[in-house]
Amino acid sequence: MKNSLKDQLKNTLNHTPLSKDKLFTAAQHLVPQQRLSEVAGRFAASRHPLVKKAFVRTFAKAYGITLDEYERKSFNAYESFNDFFTRELTEEARPIDATEHGIVSPADGSISQIGQIEQDKLLQAKGTYYTAGHLLADNDDGNYFADGSFATVYLAPSNYHRVHMPFTGRLVKTRYVPGSLFSVNNTTAAGVPDLFARNERLVCLFETEFGMASVVMVGAMIVAGIETVATGKLQRTDSVQTQEHDMTLNKGDELGRFYLGSTAIVLLPKAAGTKWQAGLDHNTIVQMGQLLGTTNAK
Repeated sequence: MKNSLKDQLKNTLNHTPLSKDKLFTAAQHLVPQQRLSEVAGRFAASRHPLVKKAFVRTFAKAYGITLDEYERKSFNAYESFNDFFTRELTEEARPIDATEHGIVSPADGSISQIGQIEQDKLLQAKGTYYTAGHLLADNDDGNYFADGSFATVYLAPSNYHRVHMPFTGRLVKTRYVPGSLFSVNNTTAAGVPDLFARNERLVCLFETEFGMASVVMVGAMIVAGIETVATGKLQRTDSVQTQEHDMTLNKGDELGRFYLGSTAIVLLPKAAGTKWQAGLDHNTIVQMGQLLGTTNAK
């Protein structure tokens, strides 16, 4: 049985250390998350010149976004806010690290957490864990990643919002999991238990040289959609939706994109023997294609 709203709010307040953070996190239980995202999505998709201009210019100014690294150099070149938000980089902007058996960052952003999966548990924030089975919405898949490795990359609103392959692999399955749309920033990660396993998400499963691996694209507050090269833009449903695939993607290839900010989580099996690069820690800034670690694949 689901906890009542009162119980959820009490749990949130008990888990968040600062009063302003408690209020921010608790307020997210009260807002109509899905409805808010739907409304934001309609405005973000609008091609009306005045709507587009207002959204794009205001957002770019608020977050200090310039177009130096991007293919289209003029704000007027984008057909909608969504088109601007998922803007493409120039080909040379993000070289893909060529280290043999290397794992690269799937996105621009910051490391939320990185390390080993302790039995089946992933670190969400200091003292807070969630299980791989819950995240993947499948206990057997979760058990497969027991004692493996993971990296969680948070994409801030100002970041490049396409997600790329951290390794070469054959996409064999996607699993859309409906859920909440809490913010995924550090404040909410510290205050909402099982955050990444509660939010809407798309689980992507791959066959690789070191066994099965996964990239999970996690939705967030006001995220108007998730899209991948295999599925197209996902339609929200009330039930888990699974698709079979047979698509090989090379390291650095585009996997998908978010319409507004979110998080990408990479899961690697114990057999990969992943060694993360020294110096990667909570809040470390990373770029897509940057070397995060290496595996012992042969």
